[in-house]
Amino acid sequence: MTIKRIHSGGEFEVKIGYCRAVVAGGFVHVAGTVGQGDTVEEQCRSALDTIGKALEQAGTSFANAVRVNYYLPDAAEFEPCWPILSEAFGDNPPAATMIECGLINPKFRIEIELTALAG
Repeated sequence: MTIKRIHSGGEFEVKIGYCRAVVAGGFVHVAGTVGQGDTVEEQCRSALDTIGKALEQAGTSFANAVRVNYYLPDAAEFEPCWPILSEAFGDNPPAATMIECGLINPKFRIEIELTALAG
């Protein structure tokens, strides 16, 4: 089996020892991804942009997403992200889970982890 590792250059990739995405076994596994910005909406868009670039490098897109997990320190902040997420996935929504939990840094409001079919 061939494994392709995709790096985005994020600060935690080197510090922790992981890559943004791994293509293996017919799937693209995208690591938990946080975004930049002051609001949960800005961070959600930024994280989706980073994920979208990784999917593109893997030869696939959000249309092939099969599973997504959302992690937020405050579940009440999830609803403002719904229109952004709905727009990203369009007519091809994946199975999804939202979990309220602590993130690596208190400045982060949302982390998104995704699995897609490889292109």
